[in-house]
Amino acid sequence: MADEFRSFEGLRRTLAETTFDKPPAIVCNAHVTGLSVARALSAHDVPVIAIDRDGLGVAPPSDAVDFAGRVTFPLDDAAGFREDVEALAAELDHEPVAFPCMDEWVHAFAGTEPEGVRLPFAGRETIDAVLDKESLYAKAEELGVPYPETYRLSETDPEDAADALGFPLVVKPARKREFEEAVGTNVIEVADREELADVTAMADDAGIRVMAQEKVNIAAGRDCSLASYVPRSGDPVTFVGNARVRYPRAFGTSCLVRATDQPEIEDRALKVLDETGYYGISESEFVYDRDREEYVLLDVNTRPWKWISLPVQAGADLPGAAYAEAVSETFESDETHDATWVYLADYLKLLSSEAGFSDVLSAGQWESLLSVGFEDSDDLTTGVYRPSDVGPAYRLVKTEFGTSDYYCSC
Repeated sequence: MADEFRSFEGLRRTLAETTFDKPPAIVCNAHVTGLSVARALSAHDVPVIAIDRDGLGVAPPSDAVDFAGRVTFPLDDAAGFREDVEALAAELDHEPVAFPCMDEWVHAFAGTEPEGVRLPFAGRETIDAVLDKESLYAKAEELGVPYPETYRLSETDPEDAADALGFPLVVKPARKREFEEAVGTNVIEVADREELADVTAMADDAGIRVMAQEKVNIAAGRDCSLASYVPRSGDPVTFVGNARVRYPRAFGTSCLVRATDQPEIEDRALKVLDETGYYGISESEFVYDRDREEYVLLDVNTRPWKWISLPVQAGADLPGAAYAEAVSETFESDETHDATWVYLADYLKLLSSEAGFSDVLSAGQWESLLSVGFEDSDDLTTGVYRPSDVGPAYRLVKTEFGTSDYYCSC
C-alpha cells in the first residue's frame, strides 16, 4: 500500500526515484471505485498511482496502491490539473495509463489530454455526446431505444413540461457532476409548480442545463446495466448486472448487484455505444418501467463505477482489458459466470433502518462473508471489505463513524 498520501511535490519526487517494470496506472479519484480498479489491475502486477484532491478516500491504504498523492482538482483548475499530471508522467520510465473513476476526472483527462499519458477511452467530443443526457437521449430516439419522457428546459417552458408530465416529476441535469457539486445530488423529485420553479431558478443561477423528466413507474429491484469494455476494434467484453438493492431505496446508488441474463439490455446498450463511436469502459443503466412493460435507458457512465469489481469477479475483467489494449498487450477474456457484489456499509444501514426491507443475501453468503471464505470463492465479492486487504475497510469505518469526511457520489 501507499505508505502515505503525499503532497504533489512529494509524489513527484517519489516517482522520480522509482523504477517501474511496466507502465503504471494512474487511478482517480481514490475512493470506492478507484479501489476496485486498483485491485483489478494489481492482480496483473500493474503498478498503481492513486491521485485525488485529498487523502481521505479508501483506496490509498490498499495493498493494491503503490503510491498516492494530491493533484489539482480539475473542477477548480483544469489547466493546473493538466500541468500536475504531465509533471508526474514526465518522471516515469513508461507512459502511464489513466483510469478516471468519476465524471469530473473523465472530463479532465479527455478535455486537457495531458502529454505522456495513455487514455484508454474515446475523446472529448464523443464523451460529451454520451455523458450529456440531451445528446444521449437524441441518439436513443434515433435508434428506437426507449427512454423516459423528457423535456429540455432550455427549449421548453417549465410550465408546459409540467402540463405534459404531471406531478411528481424529476429534474435532472444534462451533465450530472456539475449538478452534484451545486446541490449534492444528481436528481431532484419535485411535487408541484412552486418546487419546480425553485429548482429551475437554482439551475439558471448556476448556469446548469436541466431537463424535466417523467417519474418512471420503476419496478424496484429490476434495474439492469451493461458493464462493458469496447475496444477500438474487435469484440467488446460485456457483463449484465442487476442492481437488486439500492441505498437509499428510491434514487440511491447500488449496494447489492447480481449477474443476470438480459440479452436485450446488452443489445440496446451496444447499439447506443456504437452509434456514438464510444470505446472504453462504460456502464449503460436501464430501469424496468411497469407502465411500458419494458426497460428504458437512463444513463451511460463513460468510466468505471461503484460495482465494477463484480464483472471482474465474474470473468469480465474490464480494467484488465482496457490496460492491455492501451499498452499493446494480449488480453484473453474469460467466460462469465454468476456472481454477487455487496457494498456492506450501505447494505447494513438498509437492514438496520428499513423495517420493510428483507435481506436478500443467503445464509451461506453471510457465513462466507463472516468467515472470510468469500475471498476464495468466485461467486461473491464486496465493494471495500477484504480481510486480505484491511486498510480500506478501516479507512471507511473512520469516514462513516469518525470525524473525517470524503464526498463521493458513489
